[in-house]
Amino acid sequence: MAANTRDNSSGSSKYKPRQERFSVQRALELLGLIDGDNSDLEDLSDNDDPILDANYQPPPQEQSSSEDEDDSSDDEDPIPQPTEHSRGRSGTGTDTGSSRTPRRRRQTQQIEADRSDVDSEEPTPGPSTQGQPNKGRGLRWRATPLTPDLAQFEHEDETELDRNGWTPLNYFEQSGDPLNTSVDEVYHFFGACILMSCIRYPTIRMYWSKALRITAITDRFTRDRFFRLRGSIKVLIDDDVPEDLRKRNTFWKVRPFLDRIMQGCKSQNRPECASIDEQMIPFTGACPYRQYLPMKPNPVGIKNFVCATADGIVLDFDLYQGKGALLEQVEEEEVGLGLGGLVLARLCQTLHRGTNVYGDRFFTSIRCVEQMMKKEMYITGTIMKNRLAGGKEKLPSDKTMKNTGRGTSSELSTEDGKLCVVKWYDNKPVLMMSVVHGTEPEDTCQRWDKKLKQYVTVSRPSIVREYNLKMGGVDLIDRMISYYRMSARTKKWKMRMLMHFTDLALANSWLLYRKDLAICAAPKKSIMQFREFRTEMATTLLAQHHG
Repeated sequence: MAANTRDNSSGSSKYKPRQERFSVQRALELLGLIDGDNSDLEDLSDNDDPILDANYQPPPQEQSSSEDEDDSSDDEDPIPQPTEHSRGRSGTGTDTGSSRTPRRRRQTQQIEADRSDVDSEEPTPGPSTQGQPNKGRGLRWRATPLTPDLAQFEHEDETELDRNGWTPLNYFEQSGDPLNTSVDEVYHFFGACILMSCIRYPTIRMYWSKALRITAITDRFTRDRFFRLRGSIKVLIDDDVPEDLRKRNTFWKVRPFLDRIMQGCKSQNRPECASIDEQMIPFTGACPYRQYLPMKPNPVGIKNFVCATADGIVLDFDLYQGKGALLEQVEEEEVGLGLGGLVLARLCQTLHRGTNVYGDRFFTSIRCVEQMMKKEMYITGTIMKNRLAGGKEKLPSDKTMKNTGRGTSSELSTEDGKLCVVKWYDNKPVLMMSVVHGTEPEDTCQRWDKKLKQYVTVSRPSIVREYNLKMGGVDLIDRMISYYRMSARTKKWKMRMLMHFTDLALANSWLLYRKDLAICAAPKKSIMQFREFRTEMATTLLAQHHG
C-alpha cells in the first residue's frame, strides 16, 4: 500500500506516515479475492484478533489436491501480493474482478467451497473455555442467562453446641484461654519489671536468651507468659465500676492502684515547708488528657501535679483531668482562682496550717496568695509581671538594674505589710512574691561571669535563697525516677501509669529509707544506693510466696 502523507503548513517537519489497518474481509476485498458487496461470505475478523496491517500474510492452507501441490512450487505466495490494479482506488470504490487471474479464481472457489462445507456440518460440542484465560484475548461474552457453578455449603448442626445453663463466665471463656494467674505471679511480674530496669538490655526478649538470661526472671515464667501477663494485667473489673464514676474520673481504670499509692504518700509526716510543681509521665501513645510541654525533659505525656518536701518525698499528687475536675474538689470561694490557683488549693488540703508553700509562676498570683493566707497557708514563688497590676511601675526598669550591676534588688510591700514583691537582677530580672520572705537578710552566692570567665560573688536576697532551697523537691523525685525507669515499650496508657507510679513508690521509699538512716547517724557505707535498693526489692518480689 502506498504511504499516506499529510501536508504540514509550517513546512519545517514532515508527518510520519502510519500504516493503515484492515480487517480480514477488507484485506481480501483490496486483494481482489472477493467482491465488496458479497454478503454470503461472513467477515472472518474478530475484535479480539490482532489487527492486520497492509503487509500481513496469512499462513498457508493445507494442500488437499495435486493441483495445489503443483501451485505451491511456484515462486508466488499462497495469496499473491496486490497488483497495481487490485490495490488502486478510484474515487469512492475499489476496482475488483477485472484483473483477477485464473489462480485467484481457483482460490476464491476454494474459499467458497470450504465455507459451504462448514455451513453444512453440524457443530460439534467441544471443551468449554469459560473462565480460562486466552493468551492475547479477553473473555468471550454471550447474551445468555447465568449458570452458577457453586459448591454445596455444609451446614453445622446447632444442636451439637450444648450451651444450656451457660453462665456469662462460660461465654467469656470461649473467646480464649483463661489467664489463670495468681497473687504470687503478679508479685513476680512486678519484681521482674523492677529488675529489668536495673539491668538494662536493648530488648525484653534478651532476658530469656541463652547467653544473657537472668535466672531470677526465667525461672519464674517463660517469655511468652511474661508478655501475656503484661498485655492482660488489669487493676479492676470494668463491669463493677458505675457509670457516674466513669464520667467523673477519666483514669478510673487505674484508680484503685493510684489510691493505694496516694494512701502511702499521705501517710508521711507533714513538714513545715513543701513545694508544688508539675510532673510529666512520659507517654506518646493515645490516652486521655495527653499534654505537650516543650520545656520539660519529657515533653509529651500525662501531666501530674505533685506536692513534695524539700527532700523529694511525695506528699500528695493529682492527675490533670481538666479544670472541671479541680472545681469539684475545692471550696466555692476558690472557684475563680484560675487553673494554677485551683491546683494549689487542691494540694494544700492535706497540709497543716502554717505551712510554707513554694511554687513557680504558674501557681502564683495576688488573689491566690491572699486566698491562701485566709487558710493560714503562706505562699512564696516567682510571679509574672502582668499579674502585679500597678506594682510593676513602682519597681525599677530592667535597663536601670542592668546598668547598676549584677545582684541589684528592689522590694515593694502592700499597705498592711503582709505581702511583698522583690525584683532581683542576676543574668536577667527575676520577680518574686511572698508573705514570709523579703530582701533581708541578704547573703552572697557564686555566679559564673561569661566575660571574665570566672566565678564572681553576687548579692542575693533572702527570698531567692529560701526559694532555691525549698523548691527542688519535685525535681529531685523526677531525677530519681529517671535513673532506673521501667520504660518497657507499650501502647497502653494503663500499663504506663502502673509502671510510673511503681517507680514513684520505689523512689519515695528509698528517700524515706535514706532519711531515716541519716537521722539514726548510720554510716554512709551501710546505706544502700538506689540501684541496690531496687534490686533488693525486685529479688524479694520474685521470691514472694503465699503458700
